[in-house]
Amino acid sequence: MSIRLRFAFCYGTLFALILPLMTVLSYAIHARGQYDDIDRMLIVRTEHAASEVTSTSRPHLLQREKGFEIALHLYSSTGVLQDQTLGTAPLPSVDPRAILHTPTRPAFDPIVGLFPPLMGSPPVIPDATSAFSLINTSEQRWRVYVLPFHTAQGAGYLEAVTPLGRLDASIQAFRMILPLLGLTSLFLALLGSWAIAGNALRPITRMIQTAQTITLSRDLSRRIEMPAHHDELGRLAATFNELLASVEAAHRTQQRLVADASHELRAPLTAILGNIELLHHQQNMPAGDREEALAELEREATRLSRLVADLLMLARADAGIGLKRRPIDVDLLVLDAFHEARHLAQGQTLRLGPFEPAHIEGDEDRLKQLLLILLDNALKYTPAGGEVVLGLRPQEERVDILVRDTGVGIAPEALPHVFERFYRADPARSRDPGGTGLGLPIAQWIVEQHQGTIRLESQPGQGTLVTVRLPLG
Repeated sequence: MSIRLRFAFCYGTLFALILPLMTVLSYAIHARGQYDDIDRMLIVRTEHAASEVTSTSRPHLLQREKGFEIALHLYSSTGVLQDQTLGTAPLPSVDPRAILHTPTRPAFDPIVGLFPPLMGSPPVIPDATSAFSLINTSEQRWRVYVLPFHTAQGAGYLEAVTPLGRLDASIQAFRMILPLLGLTSLFLALLGSWAIAGNALRPITRMIQTAQTITLSRDLSRRIEMPAHHDELGRLAATFNELLASVEAAHRTQQRLVADASHELRAPLTAILGNIELLHHQQNMPAGDREEALAELEREATRLSRLVADLLMLARADAGIGLKRRPIDVDLLVLDAFHEARHLAQGQTLRLGPFEPAHIEGDEDRLKQLLLILLDNALKYTPAGGEVVLGLRPQEERVDILVRDTGVGIAPEALPHVFERFYRADPARSRDPGGTGLGLPIAQWIVEQHQGTIRLESQPGQGTLVTVRLPLG
C-alpha cells in the first residue's frame, strides 16, 4: 500500500470516527434548542396572561386574543374550563390538576437529553408550582404548560397548549438529512485527503525520480529541485542535495586517490620489473652492475612496501578504526623519536628546543610514527647546513609538540592542500622523488584520533613550523 493511499485511508478513518459524534451532537443541539424555544414561549405567554388575569376582574379576558400557535385555557380551582382564546375550541383540553400531579418528560427525544442545551441558552426548568406535559393525538403531539395562580376572588390555573406537528416533522427531516450529509462529507473527505496527500507527496515523488535517474546515469552532479515552501520536505530536499554533494566529493576524491595510487605504484613496479628483466637476460653482467641492479630492486621494493603500508593505514582511518590509548610519557617518546631521526640527517643540525616532561593518554606507536613523519619531512626539505628543532611544551590543559625547520618552506597557495592525499608541492617533489604524499594525511589522522589539532605555518625560503596540540587526557 502506497503512502498516499495510507494517508487517505488514515484521514478517512479519522473523519469517519469523528463524523458520527459531530452528527449526533449537531442533531441534539439543534433539536433541543428548537424544543426549548417552544417551552420558553409557553412560559412567557402563560406568565403574561396570568399577570393580566390576576390584575383585572373583567371576565372573558382571553377572548380578546386569537391564539393560533399557542392557545390559552383558564380553569377554576376545581378544574372547570372558564375561558379560552378564540378559535381554539378544537384544541385538546386536559385537567390541569392531573398535569401538576404527573408532569411528563421534555418534548425532545431521550438521546437529545444526554447533551447540553444550545450554547448560551440556559435549560428550561419550570418552577416548583408549574409543570409541562405532552398530549398525543392521532394528528400530532401537543405541548402543554400549566401555571397555578391566586387572586382575591380565588385560585385557578392557566394552561398553554401549542402543536408540535410542524416542529416534529422538521426535526424528523433534519434527522434523515444528517446521515446523507455525513456520507457525502465522508466521500468528499476521502477524495480531498487523496488529493492533499498527492500534492504533499509530490516533492518526494520528484526525489525518487531524481534518485532513480542518478542511479541509472551515475551522474552525481544532478540535484533535487527545491520545493517552493521551506517546510519539512524542503529541509529533506536540502539535506538530500547536501548528501549528493558529499557523495560527489567523496567519489571525486576516491577517483583521484585511485589515480594517484596507481601512478605512485607504477613507478616502483616498473623499476622492479625492469631490473628483474635485466638480471634475467644479462646472465654475464658485471658484478658491479649486478649489485647496482639488486640495490635498486631493494630500494624500490622498500618504497613499494612503505607505500602499501601507508595506504593500509589510511584505509584503517577511513574505516573508523580507533586507536588504543593508555597513559604515556610524551617526553620519553619525543626523545626516542629524536635519537632515531638523527640517523636520517644528511648535513642538517637536529636539536631539542623547549623541552619539559609531560604525560598524556594516547597510542605510543602511532604518536612515534607522527613524530618521525614530521621530523622526516623537516629533514628532507631542509638543505645541508640547515637546522631542525624539536620541542615539547606543556600548557594548562594541553601539550604542544613543535617541529621547526629552516628549509625551503611551502608556498601560500599550497598550504591548504598539504593534508590532501598524494599532494606534493613542486619543490617538495623535486627534492623527494621517493615520497608518496601520504605522510601528512596520516599525521593528521593520528592527531585527530587523539582529539588534538595540527597546524602548519610556512613561508617560502624561511622554513616551516608544525604545531601539534594534544589534550592532557
